[in-house]
This record gives sequence, C-alpha cells and structure tokens, in this order.
Amino acid sequence: MESFKSLTSHACPLDVPNVDTDQIIPKQFLKRVERTGFGQFLFYDWRFLDSGDENPSFNLNKPEFKEAKILLARDNFGCGSSREHAPWALNDFGYQVIIAPSYADIFYNNCFQNGMLPITLSSQDIEKLFQLTLQDSSTSYHVNLEAQELKVNDLAFKFELDQSRKEKLLKGLDDIGVTLEYDQQIANYEEQKKTDRSFLLT
Repeated sequence: MESFKSLTSHACPLDVPNVDTDQIIPKQFLKRVERTGFGQFLFYDWRFLDSGDENPSFNLNKPEFKEAKILLARDNFGCGSSREHAPWALNDFGYQVIIAPSYADIFYNNCFQNGMLPITLSSQDIEKLFQLTLQDSSTSYHVNLEAQELKVNDLAFKFELDQSRKEKLLKGLDDIGVTLEYDQQIANYEEQKKTDRSFLLT
C-alpha cells in the first residue's frame, strides 16, 4: 500500500445521500478473487444505460469530472453491507480521497485499510463545496494529511482524524503492515518462550 501525504485534484460531485455498497459495486461483480479490476464496475447501474453505453448525465462520465481523484459525497456514504469491495472499486477507479458529512462505520475503516482518505466535514461545508464545484468543475482541492487541512480556492477546512489511522496512511500501512513493524520483537518473544519452555523441561 502506498503512503498518502497530500493530493491536489479537482473533485467529482455525487449528489446522492445514503449511497450503499451495492450501488458502489453491484453484487454481480463480486465473483472476482483479485483485489484489482473492480473500478470498471464502479456505480455500474448509474454509469451505464441498459444499452451498455455510458450514461452522459451521470457526473462520473462527464469529461470535466473523469480524471478527478476526489469524490464529493453526501450523508451516510458507504452504508449497507460490510464488503471491502466498495473501497477496492473506488480506489481502482482512481479515487484517493472521499469528502462527505458522514460514513458507514465499516466502510470508513475499510477506506484506511486500502490507502484512501475519507474526510468528514459538516453538511454546511459540504454544501459550499458542492456549489463551488458545480459552478466551476475545475475548482482545485488541495489535501494536506499532515496538517489535516483541505484548501479550496480561498477557503480552508480543518478535518478531524484518529491519529493511529493518520499514521497508517502517512506510512502506507494497513493493520498487517503495522503488525509487521514489530516483526523483530515478535521473533525475540517467540525465541524467549522457547528458552523458557526448555528451562521448565530440564
């Protein structure tokens, strides 16, 4: 997993509350055994018409939003099931940051496990960002994880973040990676336990 420190990008607005994991990645695409390749199916039922052509009215398909690495969303993003395929699909599509007023707890945690930063701002601040972005799709967002700050035009927004999750992103570590940082201590402990057992058997 790559470390995340900062990002400058325009944002794609998804003006829909309560987006669940089945909408993010429909269940018929969950048969893959890899963690990659899910991006092509992201928001499939919204991105594509019954004919299979792209839906031109859906923001992710609009040229001005296609290269965005930030997804601007509404309340309760990522609700529904606990499947990790949802952040896999978002990340594989190219999103590195999500900005929303609230998230489903499991989805929120899964984002960090997959190197994505979910930023939480107030509904009022989110509304400001929607208005700015819809007025000018090229509006630039600058995310600074170390400072826990988002800058958009002349506006600055501070966001709260658990310090342990912040450190994981800065170092590019998931829970397994954090455990492996203590690999030598674990090995020393296991060796000590062998010595202790040998002493008891003599």
